[in-house]
Amino acid sequence: MQTPTFHWISTFLEAQAAELGAATNTQLAYGRDLKDFDGYLARKGLDFASATRGSVEDYLVHCDAQGLAKSTRARRLSAIKQLYRFAFEEGLRSDNPAIQISGPGQDKRLPKILSEAEVDALLEAARASGRSQSDQCRNTCLMELLYATGMRVSELVSLPITATRGDPRLLLIMGKGGKERMVPLSPPARTALAEWLVLRDRLDEEARAKRLPTSRFLFPSRGKLGHLTRHRFYLLIKEFAVAGGVNPAKVTPHTLRHAFATHLLANGADLRAIQTMLGHADVATTEIYTHVLEERLSELVLEHHPLAKDGTRRALGKISSDGQ
Repeated sequence: MQTPTFHWISTFLEAQAAELGAATNTQLAYGRDLKDFDGYLARKGLDFASATRGSVEDYLVHCDAQGLAKSTRARRLSAIKQLYRFAFEEGLRSDNPAIQISGPGQDKRLPKILSEAEVDALLEAARASGRSQSDQCRNTCLMELLYATGMRVSELVSLPITATRGDPRLLLIMGKGGKERMVPLSPPARTALAEWLVLRDRLDEEARAKRLPTSRFLFPSRGKLGHLTRHRFYLLIKEFAVAGGVNPAKVTPHTLRHAFATHLLANGADLRAIQTMLGHADVATTEIYTHVLEERLSELVLEHHPLAKDGTRRALGKISSDGQ
């Protein structure tokens, strides 16, 4: 028998998936956050139905005392707010105890930057990494597609093979909330994709000959998802960093997405075009890359300008910081 708490969470997540097209990873994050809040309430002898505004605020203080980052606390409050909005709309509660609570905000952090040389080193490492030609070909395709399109890693690993047939110049990507977008492919990415598809089809033929199931994904796996997992790709990209002589601490699948945007902007691409290719709903999210570019330009001036020596270097540094 389902408990009332379980019912609240499960029906809320079902509604998120049906009405807003919330991705599986988003639902899992909401579920974890709400279970943590429920556990806190239970220790206080409360539940979702009886919690007050003070209960929610006390929980946020508790999260702060645990040393959780602002971003984590903001995400948990967002989940609670959305749960109670849903509960109010569905008549599970006559009020919304979280509606007037302000979040802790988030620290504005600039993304880690990979230089074009570091990306080149990662691509070269991917081409040489793997136990077989098939592994090397797959790894090359993974990295070339990620850097050429700026896809999220979840979008990359779950890419259906049907979206890549026919030597496409543009790749159709299914993003957050089921929103589709078209992203152009670079010549190196198209070459890597074509080479991987040849081997990929050969693997399917061998599987069918052995009466084994085949996968509908471009990057198949024998796991229950049927495709390469985000965690496995995270480990792969760390291996490429070590092999390519790039600091592994700087390298994640998401830093390749940042590199895609930053390098495009540095080479004159339009911010709105980058927004579309990244799948950002708001251009304000994309504008963080302009700050990254400004920092890089300031560093170049301070390092290479003939006046940037001794005291003049400090003066230029002050001018650049004041102008931001």
